[in-house]
Amino acid sequence: MEIPKKKIKLYLADVEVEELNRMESFFKQKFDEFDVVGKGSDGVEIIKDILELKPDFLISEVVLANADGFKVIESLKKEMGSSSPKVIFVSNLSHAGFISKALKEGASYFMVKPISYENLEERIKDLTNPTINVDSDKALDEKISNIFISIGIPAHIKGYQFLREAVKLAVDDPDIIASITKRLYPTIAEKFSTSSSKVERGMRHAIEVAWNRGKIENINSLFGLQIYGANDKPTNGELIALIADKMIMEG
Repeated sequence: MEIPKKKIKLYLADVEVEELNRMESFFKQKFDEFDVVGKGSDGVEIIKDILELKPDFLISEVVLANADGFKVIESLKKEMGSSSPKVIFVSNLSHAGFISKALKEGASYFMVKPISYENLEERIKDLTNPTINVDSDKALDEKISNIFISIGIPAHIKGYQFLREAVKLAVDDPDIIASITKRLYPTIAEKFSTSSSKVERGMRHAIEVAWNRGKIENINSLFGLQIYGANDKPTNGELIALIADKMIMEG
């Protein structure tokens, strides 16, 4: 006799009723994989619902009635501890400060509206079973991108792509940081059909842009430590290692 596959239990939260209904409709069509156990727009009521319904995931807008998404996360962690649901924020708020705060508070992802529900579905599956999901590389890309946005590295400059690739390489092989000149830069240069020196300069420029934007407090709050000051700009290797370590610790 075949054992029924366990469904992923979702709770949906948004103040926009139409958005909430569209999201619910999408996941209810996937009834063989997902179970929408509840939905709401009032943060206080959402906390009560989740304590009772115990979903696997909370998919939430940051802006809610009476208690915002950050307050909801804080309350759930206090009441439920490690059994609190994983949180994915889907929000109209795109300011780097909100993304940084969301990651610091324990959200797994921050997706800026408008989103593809198919992409949201992938992120949920990545978090449910990251060891075997073929899209886990996309999940890592998005998590790294969220960090870069929060610390002020703009996506349109080449150094952004170089740094993102470097973090991914360091997650797979932490020892590569010790050979940044001989292994890391040449590997990235080959992928992007450029030179090691341009990779090094591109990364350094991206970090300089971030520091000139005054986002230092965002990175300090992200890692929970007073790591850097205005005159303490990290080297390429230091920043790559710091972010890669965070990715590894978070699984």
